[in-house]
Amino acid sequence: MTTFDSREQAMEAMFVHDEELRFRALARRNRLLGLWAAEKLGKSDDDAQRYAKAVVMSDFEEEGDHDVFRKVRRDFDAAGVDQSDHQIRRTMDELLAVAQQQIASES
Repeated sequence: MTTFDSREQAMEAMFVHDEELRFRALARRNRLLGLWAAEKLGKSDDDAQRYAKAVVMSDFEEEGDHDVFRKVRRDFDAAGVDQSDHQIRRTMDELLAVAQQQIASES
């Protein structure tokens, strides 16, 4: 095996690792977002956990964050929760940073 081959394998392994961490961080962010939204919707305990799981599952509808945002926005509108699009997106960004820190501290 050449040095180039070793370097290529190391880069591929690093890419796979980074993508796995990114996936875990997004899933955790979505769970945290679901719990935040559940609180705003007046849900607690098991209902809040079920809602958070539904937010996580909504991320599999399409690529990117749009599906998660739409779910929360739609649920807030249906329940009359007064949160702007900007606030929801800002909370998504803040919770992604929290999720990344949590995952980093677990390693």
